[in-house]
Amino acid sequence: MDHSAPGTVPEPGPGTEDRERAGLTADRDQDGAAVLDELRAVIGRYAVLPSDEALTAVTLWVAASHIQPALQHAPRLAVVGPTKGCGKSRVLDVLHETVHKPMMTVNTSPAVVFRVIGEDPPTLLVDEADTIFGPKAGDKEDLRGLLNAGHQRNRPAWRISGPEHKATAFPTFAMAALAGIGDLPDTIMDRAVVLRMQKRKPGEHIAPFRSRYSVPELNALRDRLTAWLAPLRSTAEGLVPQMPVEDRAADTWEPLVIVADLAGGHWPSRARAACLAMTRNEVVQDEQTTLKTRLLRDIRRVFEQQGDKEALRSHDLLAALIQDAEAPWAEYGTKGLNAYHLANLLRDFGISPANHRFENGRQAKAYTRNQFLDAWARYCPDPAPLAASPAQDVPPARPTWRKPPTPPTGNLPVGPPGNGTGPARTR
Repeated sequence: MDHSAPGTVPEPGPGTEDRERAGLTADRDQDGAAVLDELRAVIGRYAVLPSDEALTAVTLWVAASHIQPALQHAPRLAVVGPTKGCGKSRVLDVLHETVHKPMMTVNTSPAVVFRVIGEDPPTLLVDEADTIFGPKAGDKEDLRGLLNAGHQRNRPAWRISGPEHKATAFPTFAMAALAGIGDLPDTIMDRAVVLRMQKRKPGEHIAPFRSRYSVPELNALRDRLTAWLAPLRSTAEGLVPQMPVEDRAADTWEPLVIVADLAGGHWPSRARAACLAMTRNEVVQDEQTTLKTRLLRDIRRVFEQQGDKEALRSHDLLAALIQDAEAPWAEYGTKGLNAYHLANLLRDFGISPANHRFENGRQAKAYTRNQFLDAWARYCPDPAPLAASPAQDVPPARPTWRKPPTPPTGNLPVGPPGNGTGPARTR
């Protein structure tokens, strides 16, 4: 994997081997590019994706599922949106009819998934992923661990299984698409190609998804993908493409770039451009998420300094935030944090200013403390207090300064502290 120039789009190509040595003919290249072009157009008819790069990424992710046995990494596809009605489930409908061996589930058990994944794994499609990772998650930590481990080959899960209770290694390697409201856990998002879905605008139209004609059309494309890529699995296994990103992002995007290089034409450069744009977008998202968490912590500190009042005027809250010399708010935007910025940053937490009547009878736009309690508990909870040990229950002795202690007489023994030969040091 070439990391010599991260952040730039390298020259397209199949990797360390030239295309003739890889056994790729011009006809095959043209066929692959044509199949990807058609798949991209069909996906774009059934779903409005956030960008052209996102549409390219979904197309390549679908195609990569058909060479899973040749891959070292199984990228996740995180289909997330701020609310319902953003087209997340529609994307999964299209994936179900085009990926290799789809396994659609809403609320499956880890035991089932462990037993389904094998040498030729299915492509996991998980709708309503917030039931796994959100407040309703319950005892689904095993499934979270499976999805984390399954991003890389040779990361089995060991379980006691069978009537003889033997330790058994279950494969976890499988591509997975997960759709849900809100971001998935960082460990999943870090291993995923992320689609940030939005509601369609009034002028944006999509084709209705109807089983009687949509499924046959998509299945025909799936069969063409299989016919093209299945014979190239051994070739794909030996490719090491040049990547415009590094580390975990390169691991996640490499299968998509491999497919693009197998297709040829405009796909190698298009894939790398999409990789670079979408990974940069996630860096910005991470920075915003971190900034919002910092804002919640700083607002909690302001409320504490004001005696945990029931509400604070927007003007007073802003002034307190900006006055903190160690915080970024005085330099936020072009002229510092303002009321619009504050409301916009807090919107995702369901927090907004409202008219509030204060004790002096005056009304003003304000933020009430109760609005923040849920967000504080979720995103910046107070550290759990440490349990006091018996030694901590005893109050420390206070030194007496009235009379200086009498200096010791004679020769003091020499030795390391705590070896029992010298006097104990006092604080």
